[in-house]
Amino acid sequence: MFGLANPARFMSFTRPLTPVLWAIAAVLLAVGTWLSFAAPGDYQQGDTVRIMFVHVPASTLGLAAYAALGVSSFFALVFRHPLADAAARAAALPGAAFTALALFTGAVWAKPMWGTWWVWDARLTSVLVLFLFYLGYMALRASLDDEQKAARAAAVLGLVGLINLPIVKFSVDWWNTLHQPASLLRAGGSSLDPVFLAPLLTMMAAYGALFLAVWLTAIRTEITRRRVQTLRARRAMEA
Repeated sequence: MFGLANPARFMSFTRPLTPVLWAIAAVLLAVGTWLSFAAPGDYQQGDTVRIMFVHVPASTLGLAAYAALGVSSFFALVFRHPLADAAARAAALPGAAFTALALFTGAVWAKPMWGTWWVWDARLTSVLVLFLFYLGYMALRASLDDEQKAARAAAVLGLVGLINLPIVKFSVDWWNTLHQPASLLRAGGSSLDPVFLAPLLTMMAAYGALFLAVWLTAIRTEITRRRVQTLRARRAMEA
């Protein structure tokens, strides 16, 4: 595993892996979408229950992507490893996209269920804070011309944002909120009916594969960009 921290080994290992992940993600998304529409409507929520098959995976991947960003930021800040910094930077945009999708679908789902698009609920508010951490991370990296300073400052922000992850996860348990408690990963097993559990798990696997495909592609692109920059700088010095 630590051998892959070498950019050359990483590029070699992920070259055949990345297209496989894209293919797996495409197949799982197609199957998951079909299962989502094939599932019957809920006896209370009707067809709006299908929003769950997009909302829950997006929320989960929003958290997972930030965990990847935060852990990568730790290795970049402590060990000054360029690949860890590239991994953190590459996780920001897809993570922000998943979190934005979770907020949007949550609002669409909340309107028929709660009668309003938004409430300052503990879960909703903490997810919004997560989205703002993503935006802050990307803005901080873009605001400094010195890439090394930008990387260090963004890594610190990335580590601070990790504090919010358990708040998002356990907010429905710690506070009295409108948002329903966990129904998938909880003591005693899932409370979901198997007819909803199958498409949900398929879509979660699809989103996971999609994130990995996007993340690895972005890391590879970032490594290539840095190699080109280094080569140009070397040629400029030789000239």
